[in-house]
Amino acid sequence: ARTALRVLVEERLVERSAEQGAYFLGLLKSLHSSKIKEVRGIGLWIGIELHVSARPYCEALKQEGVLCKETHDKVIRIAPPLIIRREEIDWAFERIRRVIEKG
Repeated sequence: ARTALRVLVEERLVERSAEQGAYFLGLLKSLHSSKIKEVRGIGLWIGIELHVSARPYCEALKQEGVLCKETHDKVIRIAPPLIIRREEIDWAFERIRRVIEKG
């Protein structure tokens, strides 16, 4: 437990989660689609609420290499690792954008 806490502090994982999460949320909130009801999150715990079932979108994202989970039927839940890099967020965002637009 001490080692885990030391890594959390030394690698600034909490701060990085807040920074990377804000960046990812900003990208996702820039999506303008009638399919999206709301984009919300805290840190890297992100939800994209749709007006329709999220399952087909999660399945399409899986085919694109983005792992996510539908929750409450209409929410795409995204929870990337705390060590995710900006270029990986950009990569994931492009796939999410493409899947949402394709619908």
